[in-house]
Amino acid sequence: MSRALVIPLCFVIGVLALWQGLVVGLRVPEYLLPAPLVIVQTLDRSLLTESAYTAGEAFCGFVIASGLAFAAAIVFVRFRTIEQGLFPFAITLKTTPIVAIAPLLVLWLGTGWWSKVAAAVLISFFPVLVNTVKGLKAPEADFQDLFRTMRADPPQIFRKLRIPYCLPYLFSALKISSSLAIVGAIVGEFVGATQGLGYLIMVSSAHLETATLFAAIAAAALAGIILLYAIGWTEQRVIFWHSGNME
Repeated sequence: MSRALVIPLCFVIGVLALWQGLVVGLRVPEYLLPAPLVIVQTLDRSLLTESAYTAGEAFCGFVIASGLAFAAAIVFVRFRTIEQGLFPFAITLKTTPIVAIAPLLVLWLGTGWWSKVAAAVLISFFPVLVNTVKGLKAPEADFQDLFRTMRADPPQIFRKLRIPYCLPYLFSALKISSSLAIVGAIVGEFVGATQGLGYLIMVSSAHLETATLFAAIAAAALAGIILLYAIGWTEQRVIFWHSGNME
């Protein structure tokens, strides 16, 4: 097992052991703070089902948002006027709390799958857009002049200079957006849903089932961690030349 996995795992085990010891030693009521072993006892197949449902919504929203943001970034870099005209709308969308938008999404798209996917799209769109625009503009003028000297046309400059230069920026944004997509899907489930981790959190909170509440939170965190490490693994293989990925 690699050092990058061993160290976080050791810290997690240490925190859980301390948590267990403090709750048992101080006799904290279960409805206030359940011990890790009590939380583990609540795990069942239903939690796996709810986790898979939310993870599917988040992943779908993440993929759609990443694709749309990348396409929009290309248009923004190519057409400066469009960037100046539309970028304020992107900022407005980013600064509007997803909790305020979620009821509208339910109203427009219903309480099913797509309103949650839309929430994940909205919350994870902006980081990819900003970083991709920055990455596509990052190549220095000297590099561009070199490509022009070699008689490269604009499409070749884009494919062989701008895209490779942009990839580190893009993957950094994807790591951020992957976690935000989980948040967006869960917030969407808070407003109107009949399944998913957000629905489970709302129901368990209303019934003071704190152990189930913690289990749902842990499942959401685990989904975000898995997606983050999957993106990191892909990054190491796609942009292996980048200094940040060299060992």
